[in-house]
Amino acid sequence: MAPTKRRADADKSQRANNGPRPKKARKEDAPSQPKPKKSKPAQNDQKAEDGSGKQPRPSLLSSEEASFPRGGASVLTPLEHKQIKIDAERDVLFENRPPKGQVEDDNTSDRENIGTEAQGEIKQKQRSKKRKRSHLSVTAPEVAPEDNVKIESLSFRKLIPGSVVLGQVAQITPRDIALTLPNNLTGYIPLTSVSDTLNQRIETILARSDEDDLEGANEDDDINLREIFRNGQYLRACVVSNSDEQSVQGLAKSKRRIELTLNPRQTNVEVQASDVTIGSTIQAAVVSIEDRGFIMDLGLKNNSLRGFVPVFELDPSLDPSKVKEGMVWLCLVTGLSSNKKTLQLSANQSRIGNIRKSNFVSDMPKLDNLLPGTAVQMPVTSATATGMCGKIAGLVDATADWVHSGAGTSPDEEAKLAKVGSKIKARIICTFADGENKVLVSLLEHVLSLSQSVAKTGDVVRPPLDILDVSAIVETATVVKVIAKQGLVLGLGNGLYGLAHISRLSDDRVDTLSQTTGLYKLGSSHRARVLGYNSMDAQYILSLEQKIIEQPFLRLEDIRVGQVVQGTVERLIINANGIGGLLVNLADGITALVPELHLADVKLKHPERKFKEGMRLSARVLSIDLDKRSIRLTLKKTLINSGHIWADYTDVSIGSQSSGTLLSLSESGAIVQFFGKVRGFLPISEMSEAYIKNPSDHFHVGQTVHVNVRSVDSENNRMTVSCRDPSTVNAEEDVDDDEAASGTLVDGTVTEITDLHITVQLVGSGRPGILKLGHLNDGTEERDRLALKRIKTGQKLQELLALDKSSKRKLVLLSKKPSLLKAARASRLLSSFQDVQPNQLVEGFVRNITSDGVFVEFAGGLVGLLPKKQLTDEMQKIPEFGFRTDQSIKAWIHRIDHQQERFTLSMKEGEQLKDDPQKVDKNKESAAVGEVMNPVDGHSTSMADFKLGYRTQARITSIKETQLNVQLADKVHGRVDISEIFDKWEDIEDKKKPLARFKRHESIAVKIIGLHNSRTHRFLPISHRQGSNPVFELTAKAASLVSDDADVLTLDKLTVGSSVIAFVNNTTNTHVWTTVSPNVHGRIEALDLSDDVSMLKDLARNFPAGTALMTHVKSIDLPSSRLDLVATRNRNGAGLTISDISEGMILAGQVAKASESALVVRLSTSVVGTVGLTQLADDYSQANLSGYNKNEIIRVCVLGVDSINQKVTLSTRPSKVLSSSLPVTDPHISAVSQLKVNDIVRGFVKHISDKGVFVRLSPNVTAFVRLADLSDAFLKEWKTAFKIDELVRGKVTAIDEALNYVQMSLKASMLDENYVAPLTFDDLQSGQIINGKIRKVEDFGAFIVVDNSRNVSGLCHRSEVAEDRVSDVRTLYEEGDKVKAIVLKVDPEKRRINFGLKASYFQDSNVVEDMPDLTDGEDSGSESGVRLEGASKAGSPGPELDMAEVNKGDESDEEDLEDENAVDVDNEDLEDEDMHAKEATEGLSTSGFNWDGTAADDLAFGQDDTFLGHDDDGKADQHRKRKAPGPGVDRTGDLDSYGPQSADDFERQLLGQPNSSALWIQYMAHYLQLGEASTAREIGERALKTIHQREEEEKANVWIALLNLENTYGDDATLDAVFKRACQYADSQTMHERLASIYIDSGKHQPADDLFQIMTRIKAFSANPALWLNYATFLMTTLHEPARARALLSRAAQSVPEHLHRHLTTRFAALEFTSPAGEPERGRTIFEGLVSTFPKRGDLWDQFVDLEMRHGDVANVRGLFERMTSGGGGEGVKMKARRARFVFKRWLEFEEQKGTAREVEDVKKRAERFVEGLREEQGGE
Repeated sequence: MAPTKRRADADKSQRANNGPRPKKARKEDAPSQPKPKKSKPAQNDQKAEDGSGKQPRPSLLSSEEASFPRGGASVLTPLEHKQIKIDAERDVLFENRPPKGQVEDDNTSDRENIGTEAQGEIKQKQRSKKRKRSHLSVTAPEVAPEDNVKIESLSFRKLIPGSVVLGQVAQITPRDIALTLPNNLTGYIPLTSVSDTLNQRIETILARSDEDDLEGANEDDDINLREIFRNGQYLRACVVSNSDEQSVQGLAKSKRRIELTLNPRQTNVEVQASDVTIGSTIQAAVVSIEDRGFIMDLGLKNNSLRGFVPVFELDPSLDPSKVKEGMVWLCLVTGLSSNKKTLQLSANQSRIGNIRKSNFVSDMPKLDNLLPGTAVQMPVTSATATGMCGKIAGLVDATADWVHSGAGTSPDEEAKLAKVGSKIKARIICTFADGENKVLVSLLEHVLSLSQSVAKTGDVVRPPLDILDVSAIVETATVVKVIAKQGLVLGLGNGLYGLAHISRLSDDRVDTLSQTTGLYKLGSSHRARVLGYNSMDAQYILSLEQKIIEQPFLRLEDIRVGQVVQGTVERLIINANGIGGLLVNLADGITALVPELHLADVKLKHPERKFKEGMRLSARVLSIDLDKRSIRLTLKKTLINSGHIWADYTDVSIGSQSSGTLLSLSESGAIVQFFGKVRGFLPISEMSEAYIKNPSDHFHVGQTVHVNVRSVDSENNRMTVSCRDPSTVNAEEDVDDDEAASGTLVDGTVTEITDLHITVQLVGSGRPGILKLGHLNDGTEERDRLALKRIKTGQKLQELLALDKSSKRKLVLLSKKPSLLKAARASRLLSSFQDVQPNQLVEGFVRNITSDGVFVEFAGGLVGLLPKKQLTDEMQKIPEFGFRTDQSIKAWIHRIDHQQERFTLSMKEGEQLKDDPQKVDKNKESAAVGEVMNPVDGHSTSMADFKLGYRTQARITSIKETQLNVQLADKVHGRVDISEIFDKWEDIEDKKKPLARFKRHESIAVKIIGLHNSRTHRFLPISHRQGSNPVFELTAKAASLVSDDADVLTLDKLTVGSSVIAFVNNTTNTHVWTTVSPNVHGRIEALDLSDDVSMLKDLARNFPAGTALMTHVKSIDLPSSRLDLVATRNRNGAGLTISDISEGMILAGQVAKASESALVVRLSTSVVGTVGLTQLADDYSQANLSGYNKNEIIRVCVLGVDSINQKVTLSTRPSKVLSSSLPVTDPHISAVSQLKVNDIVRGFVKHISDKGVFVRLSPNVTAFVRLADLSDAFLKEWKTAFKIDELVRGKVTAIDEALNYVQMSLKASMLDENYVAPLTFDDLQSGQIINGKIRKVEDFGAFIVVDNSRNVSGLCHRSEVAEDRVSDVRTLYEEGDKVKAIVLKVDPEKRRINFGLKASYFQDSNVVEDMPDLTDGEDSGSESGVRLEGASKAGSPGPELDMAEVNKGDESDEEDLEDENAVDVDNEDLEDEDMHAKEATEGLSTSGFNWDGTAADDLAFGQDDTFLGHDDDGKADQHRKRKAPGPGVDRTGDLDSYGPQSADDFERQLLGQPNSSALWIQYMAHYLQLGEASTAREIGERALKTIHQREEEEKANVWIALLNLENTYGDDATLDAVFKRACQYADSQTMHERLASIYIDSGKHQPADDLFQIMTRIKAFSANPALWLNYATFLMTTLHEPARARALLSRAAQSVPEHLHRHLTTRFAALEFTSPAGEPERGRTIFEGLVSTFPKRGDLWDQFVDLEMRHGDVANVRGLFERMTSGGGGEGVKMKARRARFVFKRWLEFEEQKGTAREVEDVKKRAERFVEGLREEQGGE
């Protein structure tokens, strides 16, 4: 096989020098390699390996023969090809090298000439052979191989299957993706050629569809390519096929189609796992979505290598939450994992396009990585006007044609080409599968940067298609470059250029082009049309053909819906029913469909007779579907000639008219189709003025109807239309309702008669009416039908009773029942609820019959219930109670419910109706003429007696809170308002229940003063008497009864300051509504209700309805009829002013606002005071502004009044407002004179300046703390150590009363008498035992920081860690572990400390402390285990414990219980720095927002890799420290020392740190301190625009700052707007959580609750257990609603993944212990269930014990320890040694604190027994 291989290689080398090179270039083939034979065996072996399992597509270095020679298909016979091959092999092996300097012209390639010219074929072959002989010698050093490289553009024939090309997504449809390729080519990617993962999703959907018949399909499973790809995205594609597609029946010319695939198995087919280099690109598909990134399929053999794209490396245009499996990205290789199984990838297109040193390939181990999309560095070997050549890695030829070399537009561009010999960066855009050792590259800027191509017109940069769209006609296009045999480059003006191919220059054939002569020479002008734009080439595609310029449409996008177009009938569509439509050709390549429904206005029986192929016709565009690339037309003349086109719902207005087509019919109406996607619903009631029962009887599908719009909802795309005459409809709406009011008699003309009803047109109004069959008579149904037969169409019916109106159908319901007509004439027909009177005999008709009774209807839609029990016994036994619908009925009013406005009827005679029914009718008739029956006063005879000022007697029928309902006579009712009963304040005995002294049926003297409207509850003058049963407004005042004046108090009779008695009507949270007289109502603010603040806490309870108040008129507004009253004493009707307030007064106030540092309290409408933090409570630690709610009434004490500045200082201290004898922790300091030096006081940080901190001790006293007095330790970032409004404690060090100056110190050494200074380096001595924490672990040792020290740390070498040799300390210790160490050595000169951890260094008798760490190899890193100390002394090996059998989590013993962060300081200069690591908190943070910017810092201290004690040169270590300063620190100029103090300072710092959110937030806080919230808001918006889009966390910090700003200084609308934007641009879940935290901090608990509920309904959030835990904590702790919190657990279990259920349940159980509203017993029960289910989970037992220690009792804790160690339901003897050591140690510590000496000794004995048991167990093994 070896000779065959060599012959094949020689053949490929021969062909390469004439054109294509072999793809796999061997080292022995290169002229510079002196010993080619040595590498052959390895190469052959490699080939053998690569040959197994080869993919169908040949590789870049494949030795297979090309399917097509370069330049197109050859005309040579196979025999001639074979002869040429033999000759070439012979030339290579035996001929001498050619003369030096013989070079072949690129434009005269022999293969191209053979493929394109038939004449002189023999001469061409001979010339070709000579050229081959002169160039195929692989050992000739005189001829450079690159001189033979031909520069070609990519062509259709060149892209054979297997070729790989770089493209850009141009169009996305539901079925495929169009990919723009170089050199004006376009490829198409079917849905099934994207990735294997996407194909699996498709198969799953299809399988589910087959099983469920498309029922219950999940919308999330639907595959939408627009969600997977985006326009402009760069992708690598592999050519699957390139073929000519013939159109249907050959009617149009064939189309060339390139089919591609994006599957990484094809696009990365030649890439080997071992050859992937950093900086190369690789195509990958998403196979799994993880929390922190995405696992990618690279398509490599055997899946030997996977990729991982972190979330922060995702392209900014992609939303991580919307990433789906199956998506394909072109990624940049950024690294390789330590196990060499995972590639670190970046899918950020801007990063991939950033051609830096690490993002391009200059050298690589194997050439298979040279795939499209990879950026390379290559030396230029030649540069001409036709393009550029170069070498990649010295082996592979690279060419860029005139387009992609940048020389495409003008000679000026050619002059800018890179010089020969220079190194340039390029991006590979194509590799070939025909064995050609050449790649195509691009030097275009947008391809290099993988960005979108843009066009520049002047100084404006815009997308090219925004300047010149497709189909645009350019009147003057100037030829700027002529490319022979290819085409023209034309200037389009404004710096734009386009390419016109030679085939697109004229309608006639153009063979040659010349720059100097001919129609298309340089500088000539032409008329051109834009065919498209190639984003890869950055060129417009033009056509100069006259037929193209005159063509009306080039694409579907050029046609608009509703446009009238001309077309030619292409063919008729035939289906099972006959002709199903027409295909109409509108332009070249554009064919439209005319559906069968739109062939004509009427249904055609023989459409083929009217439409013939080739026939020209006019049509209107009905709809366009760009996704399906389809267009529909209508040939209906009605629609074509229609002047109103509804193509969008926004084009439609109510009342507008147009024509449409009936699309479908139903019982309720029809769907009307218009243009585009506009549809309208035509209700059956709007189909005609006449009644329509079944729409299909009058309409048919496809019918054209003329409609008008009744309603339209453009947002929801809904519309209701009507076929009725709009003028008639409008006339009906304008008709006065009184013409057909309920209960009136009307006349009408019969227009239509059916079996069930008669349609009548009312005389006068013309409104239609319906007279049902059952309303023609009072008798049986037979009589009704006889009456129907006597009625004819056109007959005029008189005296029809209008029962009701149907507003929906615009109809009047009529009746001709004699009983109803008689009742209406006698005014006895009920038409409203006010007409209903007790024991009244009424006439109606049956509306409905149920098993419980009969519903009886009257006029006006009034309905009463006739219960079954109120029917006679005979009726109850008959089916349907003997009634039928619409049957006439008479019944008595039985019961009336005035509140619900309901009443029942009875068919049984009452006691008052046992007389003759004629007597009843007589009584009714007498009542109708005005006579009154049974007057209370005994002398009133008729209704005429009851007039204004009439004095009479009334009987109380009911007593309400604010009125007495009385009866003057039978059916004559009245009311006495509570304001018309008492003359004087003293007459009211019970102020809360003034009407309690009255009794029912009591008679009182009254006088008529007016009427009462029972509907509106308003007072009416007596002249407004309406109806037969009015309700009289009465007065019972003694003074009014003796006076002849019947006037009622009105608003204009009141004056400011006058006293009036008011009665509470209803209450709200902020005020009380009162009644002064029947027609005067007033309002009292909560603060004006009472001087007793306790009464104002609950207004509804303390001021119930009816409560009497002595008030004064505060203000009167006659135009708006508003009356303000005040009920407090000593106000004289005027509001509280600042002049009325004096120091020491205790007042009631209403919380207006609770800011971060003060409480704003409203004392009156004109006076507002503030309560500072120091005046909230007597104990400053209890000062909590969030405990106050807006509008809450509180008691305040006035501390000071500033009349000039209109300021009032208030206090809510209990010692001030309640009793001065109450204990006071922090006394009020009214002046500096109260303080003395050495006093220890507390205060709140007021301001932080460059020189120190100002502390607010009281509203009038502020102390200053110098920098030196802030802390005993050195604070490097001292400003971040303090926060505004933070509570601090200090000692007064200096006082100057004259200057009102107080100085204090915050040093702990001055405050604590027992203060122990932190240990320093000098305090440590050899042999000293210390406690510390591991701050860093390396294989050579562990770094330990000493507890309670000034960050003193040292090294414990691995030789001092254990008695046995330890190879890697990291297997024994982790960062944060607590250790006890001994100081072995202190080096003062080098300032180094050496520690030891060996057990032999410590001599302690404690059994638990001496218990060895019996961890196995997994825990300790030792392969042989660690022996028991006692066993070692005995000479027997210790037990080797297998920890692998323990579930994950049992190994996290003490480390899991203590979450402490180490602090690392490496030299003496940093000993005094106080750097506290941030602790990760669980749940929501309710500590408020920190406006000093430190909330944005996320510094992880203790992570430095350097350590002073381990480096020989401390200076070098210190130098490394300074080299990497902490983030967000600007170390320039004085700003580092003093910080920014002005806007200019901030601007200067932002120039160096534009991405620092902390600096931006401090900038915002700077303006907020100045009171300029709007400017701070602008700074925040500017920060969002300035911070780089990659800095997602920094942007999120700014969003959070804006949310806090709007919450404090904005309103709900602005906060909601910012929140929506934040969710759009930042992580939505984070923004939801932070807004909930903000709400909680500011006391807005209800919005926080609502937001939590919204979050639980979002699927993307609900899977996170932290959400449910936060919500439960909020409900349990803040709202004190444990029931709701517990209900969340079951809901959370449905959303949270199953493997997190245990953790979730544990946290909910812990809430029962920790929350004040929790029930520890409930939590104890949950934990018992958990430990019984997971008995080996040590972490569960530890949590249980911790909670019992904190919130339980000693017995429970002791019982748990016993169960854990003795096997009683716990872990028992199955505990491993390390676990047991931890448990016994904790138990011992607990008993030492809580137990007795006996119990301590018992624990030690248990531990000894456990150790003995382990030793015996191992001895037995």
